[in-house]
Parts: sequence; C-alpha cells; structure tokens
Amino acid sequence: MLKPKRLKTGDTIGIVSPATGMDKSDIWRAVEAFEGYGFKVKVGQHAYDNYYYLAGSDKARAADLNTFFADPSIDAIFCSQGGYGSPRILDEIDYEVIRQNPKIFIGYSDITALHLAIYKKAGLVTFHGPNATGIYGEYATKYRMGYLFKALCCERPIGKIIMADPDKYLVKVTPGKVSGKTIGGNLSLICELIGTPYEVNTEGKILFLEEIGSDIQDIDSRLTQLLNTGKLQAASGIVIGECTDCTSDIYDKGRTLEDLIFDRIGNLGIPAIWGLPIGHTHDLATIPIGVNATLDATKGEFIILETATEYYS
Repeated sequence: MLKPKRLKTGDTIGIVSPATGMDKSDIWRAVEAFEGYGFKVKVGQHAYDNYYYLAGSDKARAADLNTFFADPSIDAIFCSQGGYGSPRILDEIDYEVIRQNPKIFIGYSDITALHLAIYKKAGLVTFHGPNATGIYGEYATKYRMGYLFKALCCERPIGKIIMADPDKYLVKVTPGKVSGKTIGGNLSLICELIGTPYEVNTEGKILFLEEIGSDIQDIDSRLTQLLNTGKLQAASGIVIGECTDCTSDIYDKGRTLEDLIFDRIGNLGIPAIWGLPIGHTHDLATIPIGVNATLDATKGEFIILETATEYYS
C-alpha cells in the first residue's frame, strides 16, 4: 500500500465536492477553520457548483479531484461533504495520477465509494473521517479533532479507538481476537459497488460499517447482500459503528437493530463489536483504510497498529 505524506502546519489543504453541492458560506467557514489551524487552503474550481442534488457535472467533479491529486502544491484533499454522487465519477478518476502523487484523501458517507475505488485501483491509504464542513462549530468536538490530527499529523499509530460518550454502550457481539488490514465505510455504498470493478475485498480484513437514515428492513437487505456475496464471512473481524437514525418502523414488526445485528452477524463466529463512534456522529473517529489493526471483541478493543502516513522531506 502507498501512504500519503504526513500533514504539518503550513501545508496546503484542497477542498473538493465530489458528491452533493454545498452553500458557499459552508465552504468559507471550512476555509477559515483550516486557516485557524495553521494550514493554507485551495478550493476546487467546481467545489461551489450545484446541479440539482450534485455539485456540478460528473466530469467537473472528477476533474477537480484529478487536478488536486496532480497539483504538487496541495498536500491533502478534503471532501466538502458526502450526500450523493461519488459512484457516478469512479470511471472518470485518473488512478495512475493518484498512484504517482499519493496524498491524504479524507471524507466519509457517500465518499466511501471513492475510498474503495482508490484503495483498489491506486493502492493508496485513505482516511474515513470528517469532511471539510465538519471541522467547525458544533461538529468540531475535542474527540473528533483529536483523532483527525492524530491520524493525519502524528508519526505514531492512532492506537485504540475509544468510546466518546460514557452514556453509550459498546456491544460485544461475538468474542475473539483477530488482526488484519482495515477496510469499510458506509454500508449502502459498500453494497452499491458490489458487481463493479470497485467491489470491496474483505478477505482477511477488519471490516468496519456505518449507516444513516435506514429502517431495519433496509439494513437487513444490505447485510444479507453482504452475506450472499460472501463479504461478511470473508472478513477476519467486523466493527459496526454508529447507525444514526436507523429505527424500526411499522414494516419492521418490532424488530430492533440489535436483533438484526445478532441475527445477521452474531451467528458467523467472527469477532464483532457494535457501537464505536464511526459514522454520522459528532464524535467521529478517523479510521485509515488499508493499515494493520487488531480487533479484540472479547475486551471490546479496536486498535489501529500502523501509522497511516509517511514523512517526506
């Protein structure tokens, strides 16, 4: 795996909008926040574009990403937000340019599609973490920003991903201890790429999952898809993060998310935990994709063992 250059104060961050568009003022706030942390900022030519529910045309959104990877003055690329649209540009991405210019790429939610494609086609470690518009205001919690800068700026591994809220409970679904490379992201996007050239490879890996705004029946369908394609069974371990606003409705007949997780995952005999702050939550932990980690589901510990960045002089 290729690793990006470690981020340091004074470096330049690029902001792109590969999915849904943003209000200009939201991106301006992100620029000011990054500058407050001591970074320079460039905004993609089409980052402010809006085309219905997309941030401009597919070609324009992909062009910004390709341009920023090729631009030697940019040290890290943050997506403005997720939303919808990343899978539409996967065939437009220049993966050879990414291979030749490895740099930090970070985002989550819909950006999962880009993480999986870049991992598979360019072999670059990327980061499932805050989008650019999630590093200011109420979202800029001590927990979120601490894990972000530890992942991008520190020479030591991130280490243990701890619970952020003492009132939340970490569920130990299936005991056991395993090691493997990290892979994962949003459940819907992982399923959306099955059968494409960008399909996730979970063999021997620690698979992490998160979801938002889905009822239990929908999550059942997606987990069943991962079972029917052998993706869950192939993983060495499974880490389920936050499933925000995923509640039972009338069609779920009283089934809860906990019932479903034990039904679809708890019977696999694969070490698994549920409840870490990964996903659509204020206290979002940044998880590198493609680095060595250990999951001790008996103790409820998920530990990132490998530094995700390298020092380039």
